[in-house]
Amino acid sequence: MPNNLSVRESGRLQATIQTRIPPTARRHVWLDVLRGVAVLAVLFEHLLDPLFPEVRAAVSPWFDFGQYGVMVFFLISGYVVPASLERRGSVAGFWVGRLFRLYPLWIVAAVLGTVFGLVQVYSALPGQLGERPVVAGLAHLTMLQDFLQVVSVVNVFWTLSYEMVFYLLVTAIFVLWPRRAGATGTLTVAMAGVLLGGALPAGALSHALGGDIVVVGVTAVLAAGLAGIVLGGRRVRLCGAAALAVLAIVLLAVNSRIGAWQSLAIVATMFAGTALYRLDQGQLLWRRTGPIVALVPVVCVAAAIWFGPGWSMADQQAQAFRWGWSAAVVGAWLTFGIGRLLRSVALPRFLVRLGLISYSVYLLHPLVVQVLRRLVPYPDQVSLPGRIAWSVVLLGVVVGCSALGYRFVERPAQELGRRLTRSAARKERAPGDPYTQQQQKVSRTAPWRVVRERLGRPGPY
Repeated sequence: MPNNLSVRESGRLQATIQTRIPPTARRHVWLDVLRGVAVLAVLFEHLLDPLFPEVRAAVSPWFDFGQYGVMVFFLISGYVVPASLERRGSVAGFWVGRLFRLYPLWIVAAVLGTVFGLVQVYSALPGQLGERPVVAGLAHLTMLQDFLQVVSVVNVFWTLSYEMVFYLLVTAIFVLWPRRAGATGTLTVAMAGVLLGGALPAGALSHALGGDIVVVGVTAVLAAGLAGIVLGGRRVRLCGAAALAVLAIVLLAVNSRIGAWQSLAIVATMFAGTALYRLDQGQLLWRRTGPIVALVPVVCVAAAIWFGPGWSMADQQAQAFRWGWSAAVVGAWLTFGIGRLLRSVALPRFLVRLGLISYSVYLLHPLVVQVLRRLVPYPDQVSLPGRIAWSVVLLGVVVGCSALGYRFVERPAQELGRRLTRSAARKERAPGDPYTQQQQKVSRTAPWRVVRERLGRPGPY
């Protein structure tokens, strides 16, 4: 009889816990498929020059495969990252998780990229990195190098600067507006910034103050802001969050490498992904927020056509940028929409598995492409079947190296990060926190660890 009672009580507890598990606690397979599609598009973009220059000449003026892929990635980040922070309910836990998610493999790619540049596997190390290694290394460690006018040691690192800026903004919102900041207002401000961004000069801060000073200053503000949020009291946390928000906005507005409107368009796209998540969860009303979300790609395309590239280009190249970038944005939104519609459908396993290792593929494939450029210096001298065979071989090498990177670098680091985030979350929540009190009530009938891992803290957005 006691055993039966225990079983019934355990069943009730599990049912209660399951009803509170946020949907994002379970992995979204459709997002992995989209990651697989996105990373294949980026890989194909980087194969055009060494293997398929005919495609480059015919298609690139009308569609940018690389921009399409990264915009899909940005939509996915917007969809999942704020939800991850809310689910943890811990800023320290969120940042520990992000650092262990991004940095270990990033360090491997950065070291390999530096070595490849020093021995000139295909091209030499950028002069800026060789002449100012300490400042360039510091800029890279912040992952904000694209906003600090420092050339990335691996070309795809530039997108991580936008991921980092988004993390800073999400963290600031989480701390400053614990009762939830309005998605409509956030998107409206972001779109206004896109439309005004064409009047803002690119890289103005570094040009005015000097690159080294800006790198050191940004690093100091970043470290102080995060330390204040994680370690400080209420007022210090608020000051730290405000510092991070101002830092992110200043970098976006006046120190972007590609121009303010394009940088703000990327961030607006990421926040639109967040709004789509809220709509899918029933936290927002479609009739109110849906039209605002639909305006984001419209505003981004309008800004591209009106302002053009944020750096000097010949007229023909500028026109190609306008159409190629705009088509990529539209394609990314359509792809994300189709993915949402097909999320309950069985999807190709290859793309699912490719999505799981997509971060490794994204960071490591440029290095393999450098080797390919050395092996095939003149693509016009190789037959089309031969070049197709080269592309298949390269895909196999990239997937194999990425699988190893995921198995021996990414996954162990993520597991370590999860263990640390549990400890950080436990230390950050004060005894008087309503969420902690809620967990303590449930813990009377279940082990604390189960509840802590299963329950999701209500979000501030």
